[in-house]
Amino acid sequence: MPTHAPLVLGHRGASGHLPEHTLAAYELAARQGADYLELDLVATQDGVLVARHENNIWGTTDVADRPELATRRRTSTVDGRQVDGVFTEDLTLEELQSLLARERLPALRDTRHDDTWRVPTFAEIIDLRASLSAELGREIGLYVELKHPTHFASVGLPLEERMLADLDAAGLASGDGADAVYVQCFEPGSLRRIRTELGSPLRQVLLATAFDDVPYDLVAAGERRTYAELMSPVGLHELEGVIDGVGPSKTMVLPWDADASLGAPTSLVDDAHDAGLVVHAWTFRAENRFLPAPWRSDNPGDPQDAAHGDLAAEVRAHLDAGVDGIFTDHPDLVVQALRGGQAAGG
Repeated sequence: MPTHAPLVLGHRGASGHLPEHTLAAYELAARQGADYLELDLVATQDGVLVARHENNIWGTTDVADRPELATRRRTSTVDGRQVDGVFTEDLTLEELQSLLARERLPALRDTRHDDTWRVPTFAEIIDLRASLSAELGREIGLYVELKHPTHFASVGLPLEERMLADLDAAGLASGDGADAVYVQCFEPGSLRRIRTELGSPLRQVLLATAFDDVPYDLVAAGERRTYAELMSPVGLHELEGVIDGVGPSKTMVLPWDADASLGAPTSLVDDAHDAGLVVHAWTFRAENRFLPAPWRSDNPGDPQDAAHGDLAAEVRAHLDAGVDGIFTDHPDLVVQALRGGQAAGG
């Protein structure tokens, strides 16, 4: 167990309750007790950073119902994959903010709040963080992910400088203000550029999807180093001075066995701690679909995948494995678990 209080990271806001990446979802996460608001940044055609999980907004906005913008639908290559949709880099900020956000997982989650809130800019989220910190009497941090940085650089919209400029305008890029920010990315090259080329002191976390996966920036460069290699003791030593933590998928900490029960911990947490790094694992969600089998609900009144199981038990298992922070769509349930409340359910 970590000796300090584990961080609760509101994943795309309180996205288990409200449509992700909306100001309302971020505000709710803070009010539920999240220490940091986690957000993903992509760029518009005119270079403004906005919060979306990816640059394709077909499934998370009402763009399909907006014929004047739906005609922008096309197929694009993003991180080496063919993707069909409407992309933020094809829309101006004015066009994007004429759209309204929708629930990403309509089969599992409440859709009554669809078409209520627009897509926020990074600057608007920064302002919200400041106002909520003042109102709630505690410092709420920002946990900022750069999405598809190699792709955006290839279309003339590099994300790193834009992110630092928005943070600098709010006094969060350096000095004491930088203590309120983590920067995260699946691409180590982007983090290295921020630290070495751009000279930023912001704390940085290398995300990872699975041990056998290769970050896309390395794929694009013809280098086939897996996350297992990058997060080995040797790999972590090579990243010394660039990263301050790692953000693995939770199954990289506690793998799932064939029957969807939890296996024995990997060495990842110990390796990271030995290198002086924090470990923030993702993503913890209350719905059965995302829980290990022993903690799924068998409530017959709910659709089986959507029923809420014992999220608190899963969180405690990962804290016992040594993780220092929890990315969660349900900050209220994780806060309850950390405070010794009843197991999350229903």
